[in-house]
Amino acid sequence: MKRKTRNRILLTTLLVTAAVVLIGGTIALILTAGTWKVKLKESQEKVCNKGWECSGSKYCCNDTITDFFKVYQFENLFTKRNSPVAHAVGFWDYQSFILAAALFEPLGFCTTGGKQMQMMELCAFLGHVGAKTSCGYGVATGGPTAWGLCYNHEMSPDQGYCDKSNLQYPCVDGVDYYGRGAIPVYWNYNYGAAGDGIHVDLLHHPEYLEQNATMAFMAAMWRWMTPMKKKQPSAHDVFVGNWKPTKNDTLNKRFPGFGATMNVLYGDQICGKGYADSMNVIISHYQYYLDLMGVGREHSGDNRDCAEQVAFNPSYKSDDQQQAS
Repeated sequence: MKRKTRNRILLTTLLVTAAVVLIGGTIALILTAGTWKVKLKESQEKVCNKGWECSGSKYCCNDTITDFFKVYQFENLFTKRNSPVAHAVGFWDYQSFILAAALFEPLGFCTTGGKQMQMMELCAFLGHVGAKTSCGYGVATGGPTAWGLCYNHEMSPDQGYCDKSNLQYPCVDGVDYYGRGAIPVYWNYNYGAAGDGIHVDLLHHPEYLEQNATMAFMAAMWRWMTPMKKKQPSAHDVFVGNWKPTKNDTLNKRFPGFGATMNVLYGDQICGKGYADSMNVIISHYQYYLDLMGVGREHSGDNRDCAEQVAFNPSYKSDDQQQAS
């Protein structure tokens, strides 16, 4: 009797072991098949080449910027930039913009989504550029939104913007880091990071951004496309819908849309201050460009402002605190 019981136990153990091996092998086979299916899908993802402007990317399968944004439209958006009273006459031009954009279109810059989304992103980006380089004012000819790209650098800087505590991008003797470019860059650490991003030594030569319009646009596009911290979105991400807010984002009233682009780019310099002029003027440029491009301000999207948004990176927090939050 005992021998039969032992045999039964042994047989049961063998059967269970065989079943576990069989099930394990099946699961491994399924996982392996799933992995290969994902890899196969990735390898089969369509990639398009459209010459010098956009190549080697799925985004190049969409319209490129030159398909929907022509020289005359650039001129229409920035009609006053070469007026005698402007401060960067002859500096900014369409060709410089397109040459800079060609570096970022394969990454999705104005090539994400359908044509309307692409045109909206173009107007959103240029809305920031126009507002930050405008010398327009309320009674200026054509109105304040007609004067984008009037400047290419800060006219009367009151400091050199050198943060000596930053060891990653230490200040260079005799170099000032005042605002320059299409979305003005300030401070040594921002010039250093932007320079790394576009492979130009801006830490030693920040003046390049007021000497070369293509570089100036490149630095602005790099800033638009690049998150400033890990686990945070870029301005591009929050605008085109790549970013999904966390519960913490929702509690801090951060939602996808044009408003969040201001949060990413400027934080609490502009956001969380109610309907301040500094915020409204950027929104006005965005909507003005949408109208001129034929999209219409009625398609400027949800969550256009950041009046009540808490900054992604509050200025009152140290870097350590921001990383922990």
